[in-house]
Amino acid sequence: MTENAQQQPPAPSTDLPTQYAPADVEGPLYERWVERGYFEADEKSDKPPYTIVIPPPNVTGSLHLGHAFQHTLMDALTRRKRMQGYEALWLPGMDHAGIATQNKVEQQLAEEGKSRHDLGREEFVERVWQWKEEYGGRILGQMRRLGDGVDWSRERFTMDDGLSKAVLTIFKRLYDDELIYRAERIINWCPRCLTAISDIEVEYQEDAGELVSIRYGEGEDSLVVATTRAETMLGDTAVAVHPEDERYKHLVGKLIKLPLTDRSIPVVADEHVDPEFGTGAVKVTPAHDPNDFEIGRRHDLPSLTIMDEHGVITVHGPFIGLDRFEARSAVVGALKEQGRIVAEKRPYMHSVGHCSRCKTTVEPRLSMQWWVKVGPLAKAAGDAVRDGRVKIHPEDMSKRYFDWVDNMHDWCISRQLWWGHRIPIWYGPDGEVVCVGPDDEPPTGEGWTQDSDVLDTWFSSGLWPFSTLGWPEKTPDLKKFYPTDVLLTGHDIIFFWVARMMMFGLYAMDGEAPFHTIALTGLVRDEFGKKMSKSNPNAVDPLVWMDAYGSDAVRFTLANGANPGADVPIGEDWVKASRNFTNKIWNATRFALMNGATIEGPLPDASEMSAADRWILSRLNTTVAQVDAYYDDYQFAKLADALYHFAWDEVFDWYVELSKTTFFAGGEPARVSGRVLGEVLDVMLRLLHPVIPFVTDALWTTLTGGESLVIGDWPKDSGFRDKAAEQEIELVQRVITEVRRFRKDQGLKDGQKVPARLDLTGTVLAPHEAAIRQLLRLQPEGDAFTATATLPVAGAEVALDLSGTIDVAAERKRLAKDLAAAEKEKSQANGKLGNEAFLAKAPDHVVDKIRTRLAKAEEDIARIQAQLERLPQG
Repeated sequence: MTENAQQQPPAPSTDLPTQYAPADVEGPLYERWVERGYFEADEKSDKPPYTIVIPPPNVTGSLHLGHAFQHTLMDALTRRKRMQGYEALWLPGMDHAGIATQNKVEQQLAEEGKSRHDLGREEFVERVWQWKEEYGGRILGQMRRLGDGVDWSRERFTMDDGLSKAVLTIFKRLYDDELIYRAERIINWCPRCLTAISDIEVEYQEDAGELVSIRYGEGEDSLVVATTRAETMLGDTAVAVHPEDERYKHLVGKLIKLPLTDRSIPVVADEHVDPEFGTGAVKVTPAHDPNDFEIGRRHDLPSLTIMDEHGVITVHGPFIGLDRFEARSAVVGALKEQGRIVAEKRPYMHSVGHCSRCKTTVEPRLSMQWWVKVGPLAKAAGDAVRDGRVKIHPEDMSKRYFDWVDNMHDWCISRQLWWGHRIPIWYGPDGEVVCVGPDDEPPTGEGWTQDSDVLDTWFSSGLWPFSTLGWPEKTPDLKKFYPTDVLLTGHDIIFFWVARMMMFGLYAMDGEAPFHTIALTGLVRDEFGKKMSKSNPNAVDPLVWMDAYGSDAVRFTLANGANPGADVPIGEDWVKASRNFTNKIWNATRFALMNGATIEGPLPDASEMSAADRWILSRLNTTVAQVDAYYDDYQFAKLADALYHFAWDEVFDWYVELSKTTFFAGGEPARVSGRVLGEVLDVMLRLLHPVIPFVTDALWTTLTGGESLVIGDWPKDSGFRDKAAEQEIELVQRVITEVRRFRKDQGLKDGQKVPARLDLTGTVLAPHEAAIRQLLRLQPEGDAFTATATLPVAGAEVALDLSGTIDVAAERKRLAKDLAAAEKEKSQANGKLGNEAFLAKAPDHVVDKIRTRLAKAEEDIARIQAQLERLPQG
């Protein structure tokens, strides 16, 4: 199974402390891994490559449970592949996070009474770099706490020289291929961040507003429109109706008076209007609404911008200088004075966009911006999944991906910021426009200026799978490690990041997709299934849990909840349970080492082994095969569950306990079982290592004398199976379980010894009598033995003498009372279920509840009667 027969184990009894202290183990052990270069990938290696790039966290960020969750899974995948003999590269890095980072530094400046304009662009950008060096990257240290096995020698940053060159290169290529263009369009504008933001950076929520109905025009040449944004009427340039709407046909083509202004606007017919909604007439504000902008283009309407970048009104005397929300009330008041409000304002819940960074209400705004023409790029991204070059896991998540890439709008890539990759476009004094690539000299001379905008952060992070490997140069890293194997990320950023990487990777790398598999996870939620939020507050700092319970406990809890694509609930009690698991592994391994567990010498032949030895080896190989299958299907919760139950239930609770009598007796059987137990622990620790790396490495090096599990071999299924041994031990387990249940039913304490006679004649249980007696606390029967209770189980018979352990009369009285209550419950339930009138009127859920009560009562009756039959007579 493993290649460790030549290694000599150290003396175990003195090498492990009596209690596991994660804080003493984890930090020093991680630094040892890094110092020895275990995580560094060799681009010259002949080993097959396995590559994962980390979703780059923001330079402003700190480790939250969502990071810890995904990093645990990526680390598990990478560690396993490294153990399987792959040249595994997990590449780390950070994103420059344009808006978030600029906001941080602007806040610092505000505390000094300054703005970025006081510094100027160059000095401000230098200040951001200083902030990055001093405060940025805190999350990288926290990743070390978690145990991330990343190649720190290849750490990248989206604003470093190499990645900046990649950005300039792909911008130039897209521009030359006419896939990047500049145009005036409606964009999402944040009046707080003072920049355009993309559709996917807008968070929509249901906000309370007021719907106002306003009459435009006079007499028969009038109509009513309804709006929640009354202030935008100052920029109306038309009213639109449906071409087939008979109510307004006489108005189409006519001019009507726009209230509060000295302008008249046309009534146009457009199929976008829903005649069944409201009055069937809509106001058209092309400069402040995306749908109105399209209507305006179809009808050649002017676009009037009525507010500035801060959301302050810039037109029409009485309202100039008012904030947009102040102007809303002022406009409604002025309309009321003119008698233009035809219905009182009424509450109206509607979906309103907010900036994902600062939560400010987004303002649709007509603006000149840079765009990516996504049509051909998005089609290629869709085709790569449809034709099987890239697989999405779980497969049912493909629909979300296709819904996005098949309906993608052109991407606004310019941001009105100073921190980021500046758009490489120069404008000349005579209207020249020049795109400058990384190897080009920018034009010089009087009148030449560079575009002041920077690129959307997602533009550079979209290049991440290949720019981090040295593209556009043809580097050894790029040749060895591209395409990457799997992208593991949350389903919530399919739109932000996954689609961008697919489009850019296929475009830049000659149709070769950036990864073979997209493995999508859910989101981490609290134990009640609620989204974690600082405002709830139910957000948890994973470092607090790591301090209290150890990083392995946090990792195991997260992996144990990771079903593909599904959200992951997590609570502190679950982390405590995982801490108990790591302690159990430590204590049980320590016990095993002190009692003969060893990997010295070859594994004995099956003919020399006990049934328990053969059973645990058979179960071990089954577990190896299961875990491999679960890894290959990204079923982390199932593999964690399989490992938990194998380790705790089968190895520690059964095999170790069944073998104690063998170990205590000594001799050749003890030597054989010690070698089997050593083998089982060796393989079990290897299987557990990718998920809980710290405790397993500390134990494995003690057990085997090996250097580190990080560079150990992944176990293979040897094919050994012994169904007969499995069936034999299952019978032993049945006997022990049934007698334990009976003891509990009789109120016996766990350690209380009871005289017993075991008749195992003619069964496979006979060799296990000593173990059965040991585990059940059964004494020899003795001369005064009286069988007061007999339990037939698994073809054997266990007779117990309870005369000196329980008050039989009191126990019979108690059980008789419980039986009467259960029979009464059964009678009442049967009465209701037999009443046709009741069944005809009662709701289904009520009937189902009564059926459940009946089934429970019948189960209780059977259980209590069996207990009474087992009690001594008299």
